[in-house]
Amino acid sequence: MSDPNDWNAHTIAEFRANKGKVGGYFEGAPIVLMHHRGRKSGAEHVTPVMYLANESDPDSIYVFASKAGAPTNPAWYYNLRDAGAGRVEVGEEQYPVTVSEVRGADRDRIYAEQVRRFPGFGEYEVRTEGVRTIPVLELRRA
Repeated sequence: MSDPNDWNAHTIAEFRANKGKVGGYFEGAPIVLMHHRGRKSGAEHVTPVMYLANESDPDSIYVFASKAGAPTNPAWYYNLRDAGAGRVEVGEEQYPVTVSEVRGADRDRIYAEQVRRFPGFGEYEVRTEGVRTIPVLELRRA
């Protein structure tokens, strides 16, 4: 499955069939399905990504626009950031969210925690050094 759309479709189906759990690369990791509308196309999209729960606020999670360390941000980042809203599936629950970008020291603290839990995110940061700072979005239950 080298096509990202095929990989996403497989991950989405596995997530839904297993109450929010998936195997393979994401096994044991917290996964969210983000629903967003394309800024240019207007098409509905669903994108699986890892998230970090906000331990001080159960209505908030963080997602990372890492794109596996690619030099550009993923399209979903722009779609969610510009819309300021979306919908998520976490486990068996679905709900609307507001979207805001986390910046500065808060962004750095949250990203560092994600790296501590999942070191691959540190590798993504190394790949993007001097090119872009990986954005962090807060998705808050609306």
